[in-house]
Amino acid sequence: MKSSWEPLYSGSGVESLPWFYPGLDPDFEQALEYEGINSGDVLDLCTGPGTQALALARIGLRVTATDLSRSAVERAARLAEERGLKIAFRQNDILDNRLEQVFDLVIDRGCYHVFPLAQRKQYVTIVSGLLKPGGVLLLKCFSNREGRRDGPQRIAPGEIKRLFSSMFRIELIRHTVFQSATGGHEPKALFCVLKRRLNSFAGK
Repeated sequence: MKSSWEPLYSGSGVESLPWFYPGLDPDFEQALEYEGINSGDVLDLCTGPGTQALALARIGLRVTATDLSRSAVERAARLAEERGLKIAFRQNDILDNRLEQVFDLVIDRGCYHVFPLAQRKQYVTIVSGLLKPGGVLLLKCFSNREGRRDGPQRIAPGEIKRLFSSMFRIELIRHTVFQSATGGHEPKALFCVLKRRLNSFAGK
């Protein structure tokens, strides 16, 4: 599958996007501290510019970062090498997943909401299979409170509860924003903390 993001990541405009954030997303940072997560294996889905992967590696987590865009992966890998950070970057389509490892933590800052509903159901099953029982998914997506017409799918809290509750224990769903480094509009978001159920049979 060809990535529609390829032109963006092969150029130089990603830093101007309203959701671009150069450091660890504050909602992720707060959740990691609350959950006491400071070690283990983490998967950064749709890593894009790699900012979250870099920040997670910097605090000592063992990071694998994936994206559908080859240019995104290559660009982020160069940044990691320049900064002396060890991160396993992989080109991977989450809906046609080729990863064999399972993780303690999966983070998603802007991947889930790009899929139509049928594929979002598939996403839940696949991500559950990528997590160890009891593992944590930190999910940030566009909220149904976002009023602008452009951009990805808008997600309501009820959808998160309906699609995830059979495989995940829902720890938190709250309204927030995609913090931005540009100083412009910060898109309204949902931030969710989800734990894979111990008796989930989805995948590994």
